[in-house]
Amino acid sequence: MLRYVAIRLASAVVMALLASLVIFLISNFVPGDPVLAQLGDILASDPAVVAQWRAKWGLDLPLWDRYWIFLSGLLHGDLGISIATRRPVLEDIAQYAPATIELATVSFLLALVVGIPLGVAAAVWRDSIVDAVARAVSLLGVSAPTFWLAFIFLAIFYGWLGWAPGPGRLDPIAFPPEGGTGFFLWDSAVQGDWETFHDALTHLALPAIVLAAATLGLITRTTRAAMLECLHQDYVRVARAKGLKERAVVLHHALRNALVPVVTLGGLAYANLLTGAVMTETIFAWPGLGRYTFRSAAALDFPAIMGITLVVSATYLLVNLVVDLSYALLDPRVRR
Repeated sequence: MLRYVAIRLASAVVMALLASLVIFLISNFVPGDPVLAQLGDILASDPAVVAQWRAKWGLDLPLWDRYWIFLSGLLHGDLGISIATRRPVLEDIAQYAPATIELATVSFLLALVVGIPLGVAAAVWRDSIVDAVARAVSLLGVSAPTFWLAFIFLAIFYGWLGWAPGPGRLDPIAFPPEGGTGFFLWDSAVQGDWETFHDALTHLALPAIVLAAATLGLITRTTRAAMLECLHQDYVRVARAKGLKERAVVLHHALRNALVPVVTLGGLAYANLLTGAVMTETIFAWPGLGRYTFRSAAALDFPAIMGITLVVSATYLLVNLVVDLSYALLDPRVRR
């Protein structure tokens, strides 16, 4: 088990170094001129101003010197200074990350709570009405574009029925809860401020459902397919022949083995929710990493782009590491 963990940790470190090199090269060769984007046409026509600006942001240094400075900064927890906000990129990410983590976590939990039972039920009662509903839900979730679902949900539940509040994390007249973590649900619950908790939860519901739709469809389909395969295995037939109840056979024998591909897909889906919520956050005016990424890319803010992309890569590496380690808990053969 220790050897397995050590190999996975060493692989994650090597992948992180390679990812930092690729991110740096892509960010420095991205089309567009950051000088023109930040200074404008008039100031960019002055060679002295351009030279001063390039020296300030290190653009006058050789490429490998800039990469070494970038890598040295990473080892000290420094992602550089944002050109657009003039603040450390790490501070910007720390400011916007809680909103994205809260939205992605609630969306992922919603997809798991609904998707796994729905997939299990569809496999147990194959070709029934439950199976037809599960396949329809998964097909709709996978096929429907996120921006389309977001506009439809806003038009119906906010514009027409008036059940949902407007975009944003809180009402315009509400104040964020104290606590400093940035997680509105957690901070308000810890302080016992249930009015703010209800306000944050109602604002979170609609974007969370929209963001969870695609993940729900994938988890439902994967769970159904894995359960159908496991229910026809010999160990399931032996369990039934021993006289075990069908519920015990399904939950304790088939489901545990069927969760291995679901864990793989779920880990990647959660990482994708954390890093790919740009469209949802933009439509719902959600102040998270997605909107920050969009603004940084539009402004050609290459320190912010490199910092965000590095955080995205680290997220995928960490999630994959957790998924790999979870295999050892689900499948005893991995531990051996």
